[in-house]
Amino acid sequence: MADTKPLDQILGIVKPVGWVILGIGVGAALVAQTAHWRELGVIAAACLLLLVLAAPFLLGRTNVRVDLGLEPERVMAGESAAASVLVTNTAGRRLLPTTLEVPVGSAVHRYGIGSLAPGAGNEETFTIRTERRGVIPVGPAITRRGDPLGIFSRDVTWTPVREVLVRPPLLPLESLGAGLLRDLEGVSTDAISQSDLAFHALREYAPGDDLRHIHWRSSAKVMASTGESALLVRQYLDTRRSHATLVVEDQLSAWPDPDDFEMAMAVAASIAVRAILDDFEVSFVCGKQASSGADGHLALDSVCRADFGNVGLVNTGRRAVSVAPDTSLCFFITGPGCEFRDVQRASAAFPPEVRRFAILIDPAGRSRVSEAGGLPVLHLAAKDDLAGLLRWSVR
Repeated sequence: MADTKPLDQILGIVKPVGWVILGIGVGAALVAQTAHWRELGVIAAACLLLLVLAAPFLLGRTNVRVDLGLEPERVMAGESAAASVLVTNTAGRRLLPTTLEVPVGSAVHRYGIGSLAPGAGNEETFTIRTERRGVIPVGPAITRRGDPLGIFSRDVTWTPVREVLVRPPLLPLESLGAGLLRDLEGVSTDAISQSDLAFHALREYAPGDDLRHIHWRSSAKVMASTGESALLVRQYLDTRRSHATLVVEDQLSAWPDPDDFEMAMAVAASIAVRAILDDFEVSFVCGKQASSGADGHLALDSVCRADFGNVGLVNTGRRAVSVAPDTSLCFFITGPGCEFRDVQRASAAFPPEVRRFAILIDPAGRSRVSEAGGLPVLHLAAKDDLAGLLRWSVR
């Protein structure tokens, strides 16, 4: 099969306006020839003349280097990011004037690049303003060489698509406390253990103790000083993994008001940041979006990308178990349209030792804490009430 890519590139040079003019010209020429209609012949000739006059604008090669910069790439909703595009002529001769386009979200920034000497550059800067949580694609940067009417255009893509990740507004929260699962790099607690990581003290041997934990040097010193047979064994502090998992309902039916979903994202991001500050590992699962790890950017980036879907809280909770099997603290965040039995089914996917909390976003109600089926439920009417509800619950 022949390679159609060069043909596609050639056809791509002709823009919609060009195809319209070409179609009108061909149609007018055919009708003029068959009907001997002189006026249509004039229209066909005019269309042909336009095509001929537009063709020379394609001449000239574009050998440039385009650098697209974003600072910062992660911002809070309401903040701005600075962007810059530097075009450098890498050819050995002067660059003919061209047009540079940089798509930003649904808008397009268009700049005219004048003639550049070899090695010379032209830099354009602009500001990207944000209003809501989400992802703003920036780029690719494209040079367009063509006529003013847009009949022909030779486009070259120079950069990949970059992204500005817009995070929701964060809420200040107090510490979430330690988790519940043992881990080699966990947080020490006051619980005494016979086998763990943090060495605590020595005590006398008792029947049933593991002989591998006998501290022979200390036992020998005691026997040498007292003359009595005594064995000392190591005693450890229990250590626990701190791993917080955030499970958010993605079905539109659970969120009658889309702003409630944005409130849920702000709640999830705030808890994630607080967990990161508490040295937790953090996992976030919402529909098809999932991330897990010690790098807090992973969870927050997933919060930026989360959107409505059809996975549902139950299936999302089950997926969260596989994404974060060592979870010790889990939050199920849903809206007023979700049935509570779905929350219970989602929470049942986690083992009993995991501390589980449901957060119900309901601006029409009032903020309070209740319990249903052994599951604490935080009814959140306003974002500012989150810190107080968690203060009473997560202890």
